[in-house]
Amino acid sequence: MRAIRGAIQLDMDEREHLLASTRELVTTVLESNHLGLEDLISVWFTVTPDLHSEFPAVAARELGMGDVPLMCTQEMDVTGAMPRVVRLMAHVMTPLARGEITHVYLRGAAALRRDLAQ
Repeated sequence: MRAIRGAIQLDMDEREHLLASTRELVTTVLESNHLGLEDLISVWFTVTPDLHSEFPAVAARELGMGDVPLMCTQEMDVTGAMPRVVRLMAHVMTPLARGEITHVYLRGAAALRRDLAQ
């Protein structure tokens, strides 16, 4: 079992944009790590306090994750933190070693982890 991190910065807090961006993030995490839906154990999503338009888990369900445990929470409201960010931590079954995991940071979120950004 491994944990995979990912994040994406949104341009705006708009429902369809949040859902499309979350689908992009989830799909990129899965593809980058050669995973299928059957490899998922659970996915934890967080959003910055400025995102209110929808739960990211809705996008995951749209991708077929109806039987995967999903959780949505809010990030801490830290002064100066990057705005409009959806993050995820996916717990997966994979033969990949920890060092072989590809963590995914898209759009402006790449600045969060320049050492890991794809």
